[in-house]
Amino acid sequence: MAGVKEDSFNVLDLVEYTKNRPWWRKVFAPSSGSSAEKYNVATQLLIGGVTGWCTGFIFQKVGKLAATAVGGGFFLLQIANHTGYIKVDWKLVERDVNKAKQQLKFHSSGNKMSPEVKSKVDEVIIFLKKNVILTGGFAGGFLLGMAS
Repeated sequence: MAGVKEDSFNVLDLVEYTKNRPWWRKVFAPSSGSSAEKYNVATQLLIGGVTGWCTGFIFQKVGKLAATAVGGGFFLLQIANHTGYIKVDWKLVERDVNKAKQQLKFHSSGNKMSPEVKSKVDEVIIFLKKNVILTGGFAGGFLLGMAS
């Protein structure tokens, strides 16, 4: 080929490139396509199930801890109120709760999502459609994690 210089082309060594990339970018890279194209069904179910179980297990433990903390806090407040350590102005509490209800009704009457939220929701829906098996494995694993 006449007139083409040899040094005008850049050579990319893919082996070195992938060694320098973290494993999670290889697996979850946004341009990597769906997992259905990369992994077989058993692998997708296994990955989804394990991540779902871990998420469900942690969700269950954190939920129990949060429920215990909130319930214990209310219990201690009731004891303190009953013994006279604190005095609760229930009319003020009722007024604040009614004000919060009105604000919630006002904000929920619009039901319009912002464009940013809508685009993220669309991205999630596209991901779920492309990775149905992985999503199913995650859902099953999540339920098992919550039950264990």
